[in-house]
Amino acid sequence: MAYNLADLKTRMQKSITSLRDELAGLRTGRASASLLEPVTVEAYGSRMPLNQVATVTVPEPRMLSVQVWDRGMANAVEKAIRDSGLGLNPMGEGQIIRVPLPELNEERRRDLTKVAHNYAEAARVAVRHIRRDGMDALKKAEKDGDLAQDDARAQSDLVQKATDAAVAEIDVVVATKEAEIMQV
Repeated sequence: MAYNLADLKTRMQKSITSLRDELAGLRTGRASASLLEPVTVEAYGSRMPLNQVATVTVPEPRMLSVQVWDRGMANAVEKAIRDSGLGLNPMGEGQIIRVPLPELNEERRRDLTKVAHNYAEAARVAVRHIRRDGMDALKKAEKDGDLAQDDARAQSDLVQKATDAAVAEIDVVVATKEAEIMQV
């Protein structure tokens, strides 16, 4: 792998974007169609994302409506939502499944912040792996004689600064989500 700082920064940004997507699926008390994005359904012999077998809409602030395209999949979708770990209890009505969002209690809010912190830690680990890849590429370039020792040190400082910036951004994203979750 050749060293490229712009590539490393892009990969770090993808980790942060992935974190934002995961956090969007965490419930904050308001209904959001993205809440059910992490749900996968056992359909046609394989696991599929919910959005490939149904349409999710938000008819009311505290209600999600899932319109299943294939009537035979309704029970599988209902079971997948119930087993998703999101604390939701769907009610099937033919092809439409209504998912009321219960009020979050203090204990559930704390659990959700723990989940958010786990997502953030996974993103930090991903960023550190990217840093390690960059540092390894720098060491290899220096060893092969493609890069002078001083240049390698200067580049490794830039990689570290990019890593620190990405980790700081992750911290800001998770703190914002935590405040949103704890808001009553």
